[in-house]
Amino acid sequence: MCLSAILDAFQTIILPRRPVGRFRITKFFYILTWKPWGAIARRTRDPKVREQFYSMYGPASLLLLLAVWALLLVAGFALLFFGLRTPFADPMADASALARLRTDLYVSGTTLFTLGIGDVLPRSLVARALIVLESGTGLGFVALVIGYVPVLYNAFSHREISVALLDARAGSPPTSTELLRRHAFAGGQEALVVLLVEWERWSAEILESHISYPILCYYRSQHDNQSWLSALTAMLDSCALLISVVPGVASRQAQLTFAMARHALVDLGHVFHLEKREAAWRASGGPNRLPPENFDRVCELTQEAGLRLCGDPEAPARLTALRALYEPHAQALADYLGMSLPGWIPEPRAKDQWKTVEAV
Repeated sequence: MCLSAILDAFQTIILPRRPVGRFRITKFFYILTWKPWGAIARRTRDPKVREQFYSMYGPASLLLLLAVWALLLVAGFALLFFGLRTPFADPMADASALARLRTDLYVSGTTLFTLGIGDVLPRSLVARALIVLESGTGLGFVALVIGYVPVLYNAFSHREISVALLDARAGSPPTSTELLRRHAFAGGQEALVVLLVEWERWSAEILESHISYPILCYYRSQHDNQSWLSALTAMLDSCALLISVVPGVASRQAQLTFAMARHALVDLGHVFHLEKREAAWRASGGPNRLPPENFDRVCELTQEAGLRLCGDPEAPARLTALRALYEPHAQALADYLGMSLPGWIPEPRAKDQWKTVEAV
């Protein structure tokens, strides 16, 4: 039990790659807690309350996971002491097994958290060695917790900066059509290339940080109409349009950004074992995010903004093929995390987040 908890904490916090193994404490913890949490959230009718409830899971699960590790360590060392027939001098304990187990749990808890009260004394060399080992484990555990939380917050904060910046560039929620429309100015193609380069790097950072710390996927953005998944999907939509329908200077960079963003999306789906969801979505077809009438509207909006379309009759087919490369993965993640995917055209009453913020 002790080794399982220590190994799981090492794989979750220190190991900079996706952990492997079927029997992992963290894996079972999120399976057992996320499903009921998500079920309760989906039954909530008020969208704001539902999103608030979803947003609480990430921080709360982190605290609960740390508590689970600590409890497993305390229980594991206590069972070791109990197997040694409680080698302690405890004036408050009697000879019963339950009393001895209480003493073992007490010694284990005070040792792991380095309280060092000293009211229960070990009576064997093995017990003393185990106490020293557990106290060292407790110090290391506390150090990991102190170092783990800032790393998570920094990764979350860095992720959300780009998501917030996308608000003025693509609307709230972000859409590919609005992104292209707002870059239809002199020098806009060059500015779009710079933005795509930034999101190629952002996707690579998401791939690195969220694979190492999948708990970050549960952390929601500060605003209800923003999310890292909708932003990533909107950028993939934009890249697909630039590659297949709207030719220009940014088309080559769009290919590079598309490849990296799709890579991040696919790998995150594998982290949560969403292959069956993706296969089911492909088999059923799922909801069509871009029906023919909406595609015509996309073309109208881009033309009204002064953007040149390729005019190739095969362009819609190319766009459909590109969408099939990432939409099943995005939809599976959205269903699992309780997030919504953005549309292709702006909502009629949508307003930018920065325009709706009132001065206090």
